[in-house]
Amino acid sequence: MALSFYTRIPVSKSYKISNDKQASSIIYFPVIGWIVGGVGALVFQTGLFFFPLSVALLLSMISTILLTGAIHEDGFADSCDGFGGGWTREEILIIMKDARLGSFGLLGLTLLLFLKFVTLFSLDATRIPLLLVAAHSLSRSAAVSLLFSYDYVGLPEFTKARTLVKRISGRELGILYLLGILPWFFLMEGFFWLVVIPIIILRWSLGNYFNRRLGGVTGDCLGAAQQLSEVFCYLFVLAFYRVGDFELF
Repeated sequence: MALSFYTRIPVSKSYKISNDKQASSIIYFPVIGWIVGGVGALVFQTGLFFFPLSVALLLSMISTILLTGAIHEDGFADSCDGFGGGWTREEILIIMKDARLGSFGLLGLTLLLFLKFVTLFSLDATRIPLLLVAAHSLSRSAAVSLLFSYDYVGLPEFTKARTLVKRISGRELGILYLLGILPWFFLMEGFFWLVVIPIIILRWSLGNYFNRRLGGVTGDCLGAAQQLSEVFCYLFVLAFYRVGDFELF
């Protein structure tokens, strides 16, 4: 169910889809990050055999977007449009549900993708593959964890979406973060697990902001949280090398 909903990977047509299963599948979100990040890492590593670092990196980004159907990038763009152009809760939710892309969404998504590219491009190429897996998994844990503290909200005409998302328990929250942080322990430097600190701060800031403006979170909010958390992971690792005793270039 998680593969069918969060990626474009085909599953058996005989599999019976239900709202309950879809709501429960959200706990496997970090595992989807392993898969998406792993595909991105494979494309990147393969691309390095034929192309320069910049091309290999761009192909990797394209592969992850194609694999997820840009579901999270779309949520980020919709959030930029909604919070950038709406004043009231109702206005924000209406704009976020509009399929058209506005100025805030276009600018936000362009800058976000460019920031991803230049941050990863500034790192040693040998560290990028595992970092992609680690960032994709932890960012998804952070996004889903918002459902532990905040309600899933929406306009009355979109209340059907509520049946697809449930409020996660403390046990599920622990599993989410365990699955999300696990790849970080395979990175060479033992202090990389400290990335949890800025991610938790970001998660707290976004949650408070969403709750203040909307009274909870929406699917677009979760997509925005995933994208921002992923970028924060890349920025943390880059800053780690910049301020440490490691040679970056």
